[in-house]
Amino acid sequence: MRVRPNPLDIEAVTRILSAIGDDPQREGLLDTPVRVIKSWEKLFGGYKESAEDVLRTVFVEGACDEMVLLKSIEFYSTCEHHMLPFFGKCSIGYVPSGRVVGISKLARLVEVFARRLQIQERLTGQIADALCDHVQPKGVMVVMEAQHFCMTARGVEKQDSIMVTSAIRGIFKLPEVRAEFMSLIK
Repeated sequence: MRVRPNPLDIEAVTRILSAIGDDPQREGLLDTPVRVIKSWEKLFGGYKESAEDVLRTVFVEGACDEMVLLKSIEFYSTCEHHMLPFFGKCSIGYVPSGRVVGISKLARLVEVFARRLQIQERLTGQIADALCDHVQPKGVMVVMEAQHFCMTARGVEKQDSIMVTSAIRGIFKLPEVRAEFMSLIK
């Protein structure tokens, strides 16, 4: 059974359509407020999820003390400053200290934080901190590369600009561990 969105939410989106200069009563826009609100369920679904739930299941694996890496995890997020999309790839590495998580959990962890209003700098750190808090590895490194519509579609309009952020925790602060991670994600 589908639940109709809150009338106040529909009115808010209708007002946005008016604010940008369009007529919310024209044929093509009549159902747009409802569609927009429904799309927010996926786009901002991270508010209904938690890192704790995603990382709840860990496996005791004492023999694994080498780097675990999942690279090129695609993500989509929304800039909290302009409410425009940014998207790219995330690579996560960690060195276990007796506990590992299923690899799909790493991708799900990215979704928890990416599917919220965000800035890339905070997003990168939240992923690293959540993995540290819930899995307690010897160290974590997260690198994110993304294109931001606030840079490409407005403002300075630099189409090929890519922002890169990193979060480095624990053993990854050692130059040789960081270098191994960087060589593996290239």
